[in-house]
Amino acid sequence: MSGQKRASRSAFTCYKYLRGMCLQAAELRPSWTSDMDRDLKIEGCDLNIKTNNESHHTDQCPDQRLIVRRGQPFTVSLLLKPGGDVGGHVENLTFIVETGPLPRKESNTRVTFGLSKSTAEKEWSASRVEDESKDRISVSINSSPDAPVGVYQLSVDQDGRETPLGQFTLLFNAWCPHDAVFMHSERKRQEYVLSQHGQIFRGTWKRIKGIPWDFGQFESGILDICLKILDQNPKFISDANQDCSSRRSPIYVTRVLSAMINSNDDSGVLVGSWSDFTGGVHPGTWIGSGDILRQWSESGPVHFGQCWVFAAVGCTVSRALGIPCRVVTNFGSAHDTDANLVIENLYDQDGERISDDSVWNFHVWVDSWMTRPDLGDKYDGWQTSDPTPQETSGGVFCCGPAPLKAIKEGELTRKYDAPFIFAEVNADVVDKVQLSTGEFVQFSGSTKSVGRFISTKAVGSDERRDITHQYKYPEGSEDERRVYEKATHHNKLQKQGIEPGLHLKIKLADNMTVGSDFEVHAILTNNSMAARTCTLLFFARSVSYNGKQGDSVGFSSDKMEVPSGEERRLTLHLQYDNYGSVITPDRLILLSVIAIDKQTIEYHKAEKTIVLDEPSIDIKLEGEVRVNQLITVQVTLVNPLPETLRGCSFTLGGVGLTDGRPVSLKLDDVGPGQEARGSAALTPLMAGATALLVSFDSDHLKNIKSSVNIVVKE
Repeated sequence: MSGQKRASRSAFTCYKYLRGMCLQAAELRPSWTSDMDRDLKIEGCDLNIKTNNESHHTDQCPDQRLIVRRGQPFTVSLLLKPGGDVGGHVENLTFIVETGPLPRKESNTRVTFGLSKSTAEKEWSASRVEDESKDRISVSINSSPDAPVGVYQLSVDQDGRETPLGQFTLLFNAWCPHDAVFMHSERKRQEYVLSQHGQIFRGTWKRIKGIPWDFGQFESGILDICLKILDQNPKFISDANQDCSSRRSPIYVTRVLSAMINSNDDSGVLVGSWSDFTGGVHPGTWIGSGDILRQWSESGPVHFGQCWVFAAVGCTVSRALGIPCRVVTNFGSAHDTDANLVIENLYDQDGERISDDSVWNFHVWVDSWMTRPDLGDKYDGWQTSDPTPQETSGGVFCCGPAPLKAIKEGELTRKYDAPFIFAEVNADVVDKVQLSTGEFVQFSGSTKSVGRFISTKAVGSDERRDITHQYKYPEGSEDERRVYEKATHHNKLQKQGIEPGLHLKIKLADNMTVGSDFEVHAILTNNSMAARTCTLLFFARSVSYNGKQGDSVGFSSDKMEVPSGEERRLTLHLQYDNYGSVITPDRLILLSVIAIDKQTIEYHKAEKTIVLDEPSIDIKLEGEVRVNQLITVQVTLVNPLPETLRGCSFTLGGVGLTDGRPVSLKLDDVGPGQEARGSAALTPLMAGATALLVSFDSDHLKNIKSSVNIVVKE
């Protein structure tokens, strides 16, 4: 604190010196200039909030404050005291903008500029707007497209007399060609900056399901919370001046957010948990970012989050600050802890896994759009960052931003954290068995199982868009292998096609609804010249979305002879009595089958993660959907389980449909095959397109979500 006080005193002393110099300069001016200036008496300022916010695409924010985007003019009106002579005598006005606790000219956190004939595109400037009013002067102010984002104080100086005019918040500007986050497409700007709700994809690459999410970046108070996140990051605390100055760069801001959305090294927004949720909220319960951000602002780190929650909150904060952002899901996402770009799965001779490496069924992060002047324009565009705390970067749990173009080309020297992200989407997988001698023998592997169906919400619709091609070349292509060799120093290319020998696969049942019993099959095909005798081991285990395996839910084994050119199958019966009590709310079951030919010491493995189908939520609206007019929402779900559901509840939310907090409906117990019913009265607060999000939760059936699009009339 003493250092800050000394800095403040020093700044104040400097200010008095500069003010004295300005007064001396004023005294040296011709008397006619001084006389005219005395006639211009500024009484106040009209920030023209409504008009400016509309032109700057910030009018969705209900707070009555001036929010503008950098590099784009906004107009303020200087209100004059009665009797003042407007004339043409405003040329000597000097405007001052300041941001941060210790504004400085050398840090670009304090800028002064006078009136010109027109505003400049690439720097702070001001020009008079002609009007006929005698009691006001309209001035167009243009901010620098490279200015730090944040809250600014605006003042005007007349011969050393400073008059405060008001406060405004400056954001990144995807509409400004000179801004680092500029996007050419208006449709994409609407999607990646302005859209307040979207879809996050989860499941497995075979069973991809989108869940709705409210980003709510324009909800009341959210922008202030996002700025508070920046002000509580350790870099601001250690050097506020440097941190505020660095906020001109979306690269810097994105990296700060990657660290601050998780709470591992600071008092960031979310605490991660993948097992014990005591004392907090299960991550699957959240339906939007607003409630999480408000809880953090009121009481500190929020319990709990997992990858899609971290990413969704990161997307909200990025969009609120003006950085175009999308949520991305990578199916078959590798976690490379030793940075060798290879995932090694090790087994003993009984087929039990003895290694810690894993491939997550899915992992979610964010891409942000910006230029990369630190790397060259070759790497401009989408940049991946990951707020989920996995590995440290520079001693802090953060990741990115790394250019997608660098990831695709295997340019792993390009910052930040390109090797880790490359492995997530393009690592090779190697399976090895440990013999009785202790030696490890490779029996299987894949160059294609990591980084599948990389997905994001399509522009302008809730459909899934596959963006795998932006991260990597087509699997099995020469370009993909070339890139992998460059990144991992491998010397061999993997060939496509069916290899001679034994081939193993898993076939699923047509209907696998949670609560039902069903069968799955392991199929062993012999494409070798001779008959083979093999032992098949078929395992079924509960598994969480991050690849962590749980309890066994089924096992089958058999020794069989497979003639040349034929196939044999082994059936595994999965019963709700076995899997119902141990599966996670993600409803995932990992199937693993291993074929062992002990005569040739040959091992083969196949794995498949299944997602049990969930019941649907029926949503019905009663009444005409208009602003400030009551509507009734009826929600229904049929219990598919052969047991009673207890602790049942529906949660409803939606931008503009509630007061910012979800509506919770507590229900009685629901027996097998019975309906869970709930009813809520909502009063829409604003007109326009939105979505009603509904979530169902109970003791045995969790994480059930649905939504319906709504257009609210005036």
